[in-house]
Amino acid sequence: MVVASTLVLCNSCLDDLNTMPLNENVLTSDKVYISAAAYKGILAKCYGSLINNAQQGADSDGDLNGMDTGYSGYTRAVFYLQNCTTDEIALHSGSSQGSRDLLFLCWHPGTQITRYSYYRLYMTINYCNEFLRESTDEKLKDRGLYEEMKNETPYYRAEVRFIRAYCYSMLCDLFGSGPYVDETMMPGTIPSQKSREEIYNYAVAEVEAVATILKTPGENEYGRVDQVSAWFLLSRIYLNAQSWVGKNEYENAYKYAKKVIDCGKYPLASDYRHIFLADNHTCREIIWSMPQDAENTPNSAGTNFLIKALSDGKMSAYTGMTDSWGNARLKTQLVDKFDLDDQVFDENDPWGDNKKDKRAQFYTAGHTKDTWVDGKDFQNDFNNGYVTLKWRNMTKDRNALAPGGIKYVSIDFPMFRTADAYLMAAEAILRGANGSRAEALNYVNEVRDRAYLSGTYGDGISGRIADTQLTLDFILDERARELHTELIRRTDLIRFGKFTKGYDWDWKGSDGKAGNYIGKDVDDRYKLYPIPQEEFTVNPYLTQNQDFQ
Repeated sequence: MVVASTLVLCNSCLDDLNTMPLNENVLTSDKVYISAAAYKGILAKCYGSLINNAQQGADSDGDLNGMDTGYSGYTRAVFYLQNCTTDEIALHSGSSQGSRDLLFLCWHPGTQITRYSYYRLYMTINYCNEFLRESTDEKLKDRGLYEEMKNETPYYRAEVRFIRAYCYSMLCDLFGSGPYVDETMMPGTIPSQKSREEIYNYAVAEVEAVATILKTPGENEYGRVDQVSAWFLLSRIYLNAQSWVGKNEYENAYKYAKKVIDCGKYPLASDYRHIFLADNHTCREIIWSMPQDAENTPNSAGTNFLIKALSDGKMSAYTGMTDSWGNARLKTQLVDKFDLDDQVFDENDPWGDNKKDKRAQFYTAGHTKDTWVDGKDFQNDFNNGYVTLKWRNMTKDRNALAPGGIKYVSIDFPMFRTADAYLMAAEAILRGANGSRAEALNYVNEVRDRAYLSGTYGDGISGRIADTQLTLDFILDERARELHTELIRRTDLIRFGKFTKGYDWDWKGSDGKAGNYIGKDVDDRYKLYPIPQEEFTVNPYLTQNQDFQ
């Protein structure tokens, strides 16, 4: 077992059933590894644990027993920690879960909303470890499946190792240190803790190893990873090495980002807006996606959450959804990173065709720009703050999936995409990697050409910048314009030294009282999240992150 308290939280963690779905309608582990198709199904479960949050339809029979099923879906859980703590999102729902702790940057080991990412990541690691135990040559030969599976199994195992390494990289980012377990440790083992540097080193070594084993660029099935996914993840890990473990790895970050770009298999989409639509499975820019569709993956996490939380009923004609929640809005700092002329919504131009920067997809009708009301405490009011139309459950022909919209989304979540690699390469060069400023400038301007539909992308007004404008601060802002709501902002702000100190945003460090909406510096302890408090009741080998002891 990966995390000791998951023995309580996950019904599947009895005996060796780690990888099994958690309801009684599915075969148990002594019956499931009986065919090549069954093995591929368990591979899908390793991927699917980062997509689904339940076993039987929308939000029913959750796979993290005892936890809120909606909150515990992976991309939703990470969105809370990576976006709702930053200059992007003011979340006003979930106060009983601790959302105010995120808004005000004052969380603690008992803050419930921080634990969903932790347990989801470790559950996925469980699935991966079990698959690796059950897919050895010896096991396949014992089951009479070796000859049939010998050609594909090495790829399956490399993909599962990649998923596991990705999870450890996220644990390194969010929580620092934590329990460690791999496939050599039998279920039921109480794991020991590894330091942040040890987890970092493990993730790097695993991804470096599988980068040569995974299928070559563009040769795997949609939704499965290939060598480009490994290069991308290595670039991201190496780019953050300085802030995570004090290592200068910008040369490696540049090298792998450049490999992503130069391979040419995942070119930038012709239109930024196409990346976030219901037919984005046709978008070649997406390197690794989390597939979702209204029939097979209906749940309250994933892109379904991103649309519903950031919209309400009056926006349905623009989102393609019949349901909405109005749980969150944008902070002024994100909106102000775009030209003033691009900020306001025009009902006669709902897709922003007349805007210079097509990434400025805001809905402003009936909304104040401010996330506050003078003279009042923080308000649970969706109309205080603009919202985003970046995600739409519509197709490139700008039609809803059904007349009047539908209840659940069919938008695949882009875990990795090429524009990020362009910006990572440019940043790494500015931080000292062996590339020229001209190269870095070209990378940034390529992304901006696409955003403005100018240059090779169209005849729009140019958004290109000059060399004198190319600074690290500009790249941080450009990353916000390009990647907002894509689960990376907190990591970026920490890497640039702007998360706890030196940059303020709405409600940062506040108590939520009237007039206290102006942000302020907070303690550096908030660069990490604490290990959930309940872990310490079941694992005697754990030590809490130092700043939360």
